[in-house]
Amino acid sequence: MKDKKNDLKDESLEFADQKIIPVNMEKEVKKSFIEYSMSVIVSRALPDVRDGMKPGARRVLYAMYEDNLTYDKPFRKSATTVGNVLGRYHPHGDSSVYGTMVRMAQPFSLRYPLVEGHGNFGSVDGDPPAAYRYTEARLARLSDEMMRDIDRDTVDFVGNFDNRRREPTVLPSRFPNLLVNGSVGIAVGMATNIPPHNLCEVIDGTICLMDNPNAELSEIMQYIKGPDFPTYGLIYGKNGIVEAYKTGRGHVMMRSRAEVDEENHRIIITEIPYMVIKSDLLKTIAEKVRDKVIEGLTDVRDESGRAGMRIVIEYRRDANGHVILNQLYKYTKLQDTCAINMLALVNGEPKVLPLKAILSEYIKFQEEIITRRTIFDLKKAKERAHILEGYLMALDHIDEVISIIRSSQTDSEASSRLIERFGFTPEQTTAILEMKLRRLTGLERDKIQEELDGLRRAIAYYEDLLAHEEKILGVIKEEMREISKKFGDKRRTEISQVEKDLDVEDLIADEDMVVTITHTGYVKRIPVAAY
Repeated sequence: MKDKKNDLKDESLEFADQKIIPVNMEKEVKKSFIEYSMSVIVSRALPDVRDGMKPGARRVLYAMYEDNLTYDKPFRKSATTVGNVLGRYHPHGDSSVYGTMVRMAQPFSLRYPLVEGHGNFGSVDGDPPAAYRYTEARLARLSDEMMRDIDRDTVDFVGNFDNRRREPTVLPSRFPNLLVNGSVGIAVGMATNIPPHNLCEVIDGTICLMDNPNAELSEIMQYIKGPDFPTYGLIYGKNGIVEAYKTGRGHVMMRSRAEVDEENHRIIITEIPYMVIKSDLLKTIAEKVRDKVIEGLTDVRDESGRAGMRIVIEYRRDANGHVILNQLYKYTKLQDTCAINMLALVNGEPKVLPLKAILSEYIKFQEEIITRRTIFDLKKAKERAHILEGYLMALDHIDEVISIIRSSQTDSEASSRLIERFGFTPEQTTAILEMKLRRLTGLERDKIQEELDGLRRAIAYYEDLLAHEEKILGVIKEEMREISKKFGDKRRTEISQVEKDLDVEDLIADEDMVVTITHTGYVKRIPVAAY
């Protein structure tokens, strides 16, 4: 009976065309983990150095562009965009897609938002956005520059997950978006944290490097002075900025903008560091007061409104406001550190890049964009000029052309006879056969000649442009200056030259003391008021 059971058990393991492959568990886990980690690194968490976008964000922008949701069109429900992104390009969680779209619409997250939101898209207090069925969105005006020339063969397209659609591998990004809006991402075994910068400064720095490819970092930093955060605030010291720009890694100390009102015994805060949640900051201050880490505070209240941010911290009359402010810097996120790690994908490979390398990769990419765009325009212009030349030749022999067409039984016969008689190409004969009768007027002939002359000038310009790299760089500079003029603004974050850590003396108030010495040699310190 036992043997029969074993026989049945063995038979149940046998299947038609069964193939058992012995696998080493250690090697299989290692291989699978490497594949997973590379997928996260390349297809999820890290931005591309060329357009500064992660795949999820790129797909959101492209899906909105496909749906013609530009800044000059009406808003549309966010749920529509989320559904389209999921169905066409990004078969992952809807919350991740909506979260990506929300972040691109938040003026306190991106220095220059790429999505324009209508409704509750969260707040600097950490409030979550409304569900996507309630909010509406469309592309921001600046997103036009992310997409400009995408339909002129400037970037490569690949099949989506089911090969029913084509999606871009990168966006043309006519401004250096990686630096302008920065990026935050956690991959497997690596992370990126690139702070946002001022658009005008980054464009000026890029042009500086185009003019002088051997420019030193100090020359570029005359234009790109440092990060420029959407929440304003102050950067304390330049050493961390220089280190980050030189090596790709560094630490920048950020401070709130605070004013001590000694007359009314209060501290007024109007700007806080980037990525600090205001409600959490207030909660931390209250906890430090409760735990007696910071003493002398009587009230903390948030008076922020339409006029902007305003946090009021009141302190006792006998306390020193400057010492309390230093204590707040020391023990709360009124002073915070931004750990810069400029990690991005270069040709699909993650690399930590100094500032000059990021700009160099971007310039190389834009040269490719303008070259491909010019080749596309040149091809179109030559094709159109070829058709117009056929029109003019046909008009010069219009009676004979009409006679051949009328005496032909089919289109193919008419086409072959025209080719044989006048030497037209198949494309020209097709256009001639489809030509409208109004083209036979003298005025129309003049228009055709005028258009042809314009195309010949354009062809000469395109060919000259392709033959001279410096002229391509000139086009890039000119178009970037237009973007800077149109969308640029003043720096928000002030950079202080001073770099000094708070020491113990900064946390102790200056006050007059009486020092007494007893007959037995004991020394005692007492405040004058108490003495």
